[in-house]
Amino acid sequence: MAHHTLKSGYSSLVDRLNRFPQGAPPSELLYKILAMLFSKKEAELVALLPIKPFTTQQASQVWKLSLLETQKILDELAGRAILVDMDNNGQQTYVLPPPMAGFFEFSMMRTRGDLDQKVLGELFCQYMNVEEDFIRALFTQGETQLGRTFVHEPVLTSEDALHVLDYERATEVVKTASHIGVGMCYCRHKMEHMGKACDAPMDICMTFNTSAASLIKHGHARQIEASECLDLLQQAYEHNLVQFGENVRESVNFICNCCGCCCEAMIAARKFAILNPVHTTNFIPVIAQDKCTGCGKCVNVCPVEAIALASANDPHKPKRRHATLIEDRCLGCGLCVRNCPEEGAIKLEQRPERVLTPLNGVHKAVVMAVERGKLQNLIFDNQALFSHRALAAVLGVILRLPPIKQAMATKQMKSRYLEALVRKVDV
Repeated sequence: MAHHTLKSGYSSLVDRLNRFPQGAPPSELLYKILAMLFSKKEAELVALLPIKPFTTQQASQVWKLSLLETQKILDELAGRAILVDMDNNGQQTYVLPPPMAGFFEFSMMRTRGDLDQKVLGELFCQYMNVEEDFIRALFTQGETQLGRTFVHEPVLTSEDALHVLDYERATEVVKTASHIGVGMCYCRHKMEHMGKACDAPMDICMTFNTSAASLIKHGHARQIEASECLDLLQQAYEHNLVQFGENVRESVNFICNCCGCCCEAMIAARKFAILNPVHTTNFIPVIAQDKCTGCGKCVNVCPVEAIALASANDPHKPKRRHATLIEDRCLGCGLCVRNCPEEGAIKLEQRPERVLTPLNGVHKAVVMAVERGKLQNLIFDNQALFSHRALAAVLGVILRLPPIKQAMATKQMKSRYLEALVRKVDV
């Protein structure tokens, strides 16, 4: 009976979360997590909020509360990193981020006294690492995924560097960000409460731009300058951590420095490798078998188990082994190159086809929604609050999609207007 009451109190919020392109599959564990993060009243109110950014006035209309009461609730939710508040040309706007990368992580980016983070960490671990439905849905649906890998810049040769675009460099994200915040690694903090955390640096979770500004404002991240962030990035390199960041070219909001044992993205990359859960870099390692001594250092450092040792088939040395690459698993991060003791035994080469990266958050959201059959959620999300600018942004992305995805979008919308726009552009 208690479970039924809990579920009924939070089911509307679960429905709201699943209007995101990346949702949160319902389960008893999810309801328990939400009950820790939201009061029942807050869950009912947040369930009414749109996917798109909104103002206090718009929330007041939806909630049918006074502006003063609405502002108080919004500020309370933003203060707990449930909502992200942003300055939009002088106007305060709010947005409910998805669970990941979003308020799940934010809840453990610092030590807090208002939450039992040990219990919450145990629930997260069960929901993500045992049940797996959430992680499978988050990382494997559609072709366009939440995050991408950044190449390990220190191993790039001068020739390789010529082929790396600015948005593919973690250092460039750092140098061009309007705001930079650093907080506690959600993944390792969660595993610390489980008694399973590794010794990789903890305070190294990087947020940028609008997300960083909000997290810094409310004390969930510490504001730092680009120089300190670059130092932290170097520390991540030295600890053989993989840079996993938002899958966009402009205004990247996060870069996680991931270990293979604790971090959700790396665990997903191993478990669901065949489904390409994490976008790779535009490089892939090539192993020179005649130079490989079979020491196994590349095998041990690879966070996604993309390298194995196999027999060298040497009749004169029957026990000799060498490293072999499992290409379908490889992220192209370059950690193997850094850790190989034999000069020239492993080097990075460009992949035959460049990996496509969405332009920005709107582009990513629309493409993911098309691929996951959720485009209608973006178009008709609380129409009372829909602006012409928001509609234009969504339709603008659709009209730039490849013909196959335009057809998918049109089919989902069943819209003659959208079909006419697509036809017009094609002509």
